[in-house]
Amino acid sequence: MKNSKGVYKLENGLWGYRYAIIVDGKRRDVKKSKDENGNPFKTEKAALRAREAAIIKQKYAKPEAPALVRVTVSDVYREYCEKGRSGKAYATLKKQDSLWNNHLSERFGNRYVDDISVAEINDYLTALYYGEGRAYRYVESFLKMFYLIFGQAYSRNYLDVDTYNKLCVNKDGRISMPKMKIDEDTDIVVFSQEEIEQLDNYFTGTNGETAYLLGRHCGLRINECYGLKWENIDLENSTITIDRQMQYQDGLIKLVPLKTRNARRTVYMSEKLREHLQNLKRQNAEQAELLAAQREQNQIFITDTDGKMISSLALVNSLINGKIQTVNSMKYHTRMIKERLGIVFKYHYLRHTYGTRLAEKNTPTHILCNQMGHASGKVTERYYLGVSKSGIEVLTTNLNSI
Repeated sequence: MKNSKGVYKLENGLWGYRYAIIVDGKRRDVKKSKDENGNPFKTEKAALRAREAAIIKQKYAKPEAPALVRVTVSDVYREYCEKGRSGKAYATLKKQDSLWNNHLSERFGNRYVDDISVAEINDYLTALYYGEGRAYRYVESFLKMFYLIFGQAYSRNYLDVDTYNKLCVNKDGRISMPKMKIDEDTDIVVFSQEEIEQLDNYFTGTNGETAYLLGRHCGLRINECYGLKWENIDLENSTITIDRQMQYQDGLIKLVPLKTRNARRTVYMSEKLREHLQNLKRQNAEQAELLAAQREQNQIFITDTDGKMISSLALVNSLINGKIQTVNSMKYHTRMIKERLGIVFKYHYLRHTYGTRLAEKNTPTHILCNQMGHASGKVTERYYLGVSKSGIEVLTTNLNSI
């Protein structure tokens, strides 16, 4: 028995429905006499309601998501190395491979990437930090690796959106660093004025003087300092363009691009540094002919950022006789300063001191951020929040004045 509403009565007195619908350009003919639970339609009204609901459901149903492919964490990392990390800095690649080969591969390599929980990762990071006593910044590099792996897996459809959100997105439940120890050494180290005066006297006339002054007066990173070329120094305008750095790659000295876009910058020199570089350039010119044979013999050729070979004489920190200095050249001075002055010296502390001193003098944050080459203003703000000896003296003076 047919019905114009698309429902019909069966011979046994029960009811059924039928309809035809076009979905995604395809015709679908549907005929039903029972609901989703297998129960028959006892009335015409029940069959009609079921028919209308079925049409709506089918018409507006979301397309089925493709089935996820199950892969291991090793599969994900291997695919990332093959397709996902072109353009990454050499040091970044070496660090990632070190973490993977020495730690993560054995522990997680054979696990399915969709079978790892937030709690498991958090427990692992906690064990590294509290159990093994790893430095907080070092453990952070593991966290970044997990975000990288899960992000790669999600982009390749190896993780569904809910799983990825649990691991990496949901603010209150995602994988995260353990609580920092109270005595964790993450402070900015600033040399006192007395220590700076001692360091000034120590470095004067040494082969490390130029590198020291670049750190003291410009806050350069050590790789930026030793990768600096004369062509990047503008003595007339008292500026230095930072656009490359020195690195050892597979045992070879090379000039390579900076790690981040923000690290590329123009910094301004103090008058003392400008005069030093001006005198150094003049001395090089005066000695070029006298020491020509030595310079010719001592110079080496290294790969520049464009792949071309350049003489070490093009570098600001090469000695007048042509011998190159590298990022390892400061190690000797670090030992001597400890022995003679009792000062724990790291070249990067010059950068800390430079940033803190400028912050104390109320240098606008965005200008200091540019001078330091920071990608984030939050990093720069640490110098404004740091407590130095001179800052305490100002505070004490202000307290006494009220």
